[in-house]
Order: sequence, then C-alpha cells, then structure tokens
Amino acid sequence: MDVKEAGTSLDSLVSSFNTRIADLQQLVIARNMYPASSISDLSAIDAALKGMELQVQNIKNRLRDETRAIPKAKKLIEAALQQQKKLETISACVPSCIPERLTHLNQDANKCFNVQREEHKQELGFESLKPEEPAGPAPKEKKGRAPPPVWYVTGDELNSVPSYMKQRLTLDKVNAAIGDMATYAEANAQLIAAPRKKLAENNLDKALGSNMLHVQELREIAMTDGVKGKHFFLETDIKGPSLKLDNTGRALLTVLRHLGRISETRIGHHRVIILLRP
Repeated sequence: MDVKEAGTSLDSLVSSFNTRIADLQQLVIARNMYPASSISDLSAIDAALKGMELQVQNIKNRLRDETRAIPKAKKLIEAALQQQKKLETISACVPSCIPERLTHLNQDANKCFNVQREEHKQELGFESLKPEEPAGPAPKEKKGRAPPPVWYVTGDELNSVPSYMKQRLTLDKVNAAIGDMATYAEANAQLIAAPRKKLAENNLDKALGSNMLHVQELREIAMTDGVKGKHFFLETDIKGPSLKLDNTGRALLTVLRHLGRISETRIGHHRVIILLRP
C-alpha cells in the first residue's frame, strides 16, 4: 500500500469517527433537553403501543372466529332457502279463501260425538254410580271421527293436466272446490253419526235440504263395500258456493278425478263421490 492510499483510508476513518461523534453529541443534547418528562412520554408511548397491539390481537381473534363461522352460516342459508321453497310451494297450493263452514261443521261434529257418548253412558247406567262406590274398570272412550281429507292441488299438478280437460280452471277454483267437497262430506258424516233420538224429523228435513234423502239411506250407502270407512257425498249435495252442477263443476270433478282426489261409484240411483286421502 502506498502513501496516498494509506492517507486516504486514514482520512476516511477520521471522517467516520467525526460523524459518529456528532451523532452522539446530538443524542446527548436531545436527552438532556427535557430530562424530567422524557421518561413519562416514553412510558405513555409504550402503553399506547401495547394497547394497539392488544386491539390488533383481538381483531385477529375475531377474524379467526368469523372465518370458522362461515361454513355454518352457509349451511344455515341453504336450509333457509330450502324452507323458503317449501313455504312457497305450500302457499301456492293453499286457496286464497278457505271456507269457514268446515270449521263450524267440525265443531258440530264434536258436539254430536259428545251427545252419543252421554247416551252410551246412560244406557250402561253409569250415572247411577256414586263416586265413592267402585265402578270397576272404566269403559274405553270411542275415538272421534277423523275429519274429511282436504288434499289440495299443487300448481305443478294442475299444469300436468291436459289442456282439453283443464279448460280455464285456475288453482284457486280447484282448491276451493276441494273445500266445498269436504264440507259436503262432513255434513253427511254428521247425519250418519247423529243419534236417532236427538235427530227430530223436522230438523232432518231441514238438514237434508231439497234432496230429502233419509238418514237410513245414507247409512246404508256408508256401509256399502268401497264406501265404508270413507268420507263421501252425493251428486245431489253439490250446491256451491264454489262447486256447482254446471259445466265448470263437471270440469272440476273431472280434473280432481284425474288427479286422484276423488273416486266415483253409483249405488242405486245415487252418484256417490268418495274423497281420497294422500
């Protein structure tokens, strides 16, 4: 190494030392400028940094929990969509106006069943028994009659019916007719199950309307093979409000027979229409 190179290296080293000394002097000046408050300021900064680090960690934990919950949320959304489709299908099948007569007929049927049960108790002499006396095993109560089937038609089923058979029938008209048929069948079931002692002749004529069909004849039809144990009504029972004996009513019966909601048979001079269950 020659003299020039050695001098240059020495100068560079001296310059570096001088720069380092200047930096140290600046640090000493900054340290001694506010000796009392510098420590508290640094402590506050340290506490703020720790608080920020804690918040960042909480955010990370929250994001991790939300990420784990995403699959569950997706499954919940899928289940909600499936339930929505089911409810839309049910809503499409339910008619806009459900007849209220069926509700009243069900209440009357329960009253009729209670009258029958009381008469049965009187025949067996249960009323003469005192509560203190052992009456032996209580007789089994009869189960109430099942209501007539109300099996509404869906939009897809109605669309599957040939156009020449469906004509201009709408889903509301078809399902309203099903409600009327259930009303007719429930009325006949009440007449068949009504006690003879409680059914006065004038009330019978009023209940039967213009067809004047005797209860005994209804009971004979109810015991016929193919009808026994099922809800039915006669063609003469059709009097509206939705189902009538006109071209539309005949088209409704044809469509419902095609869709398996009803079946028909002829007993004597009566056309018997039987309600089918799903």
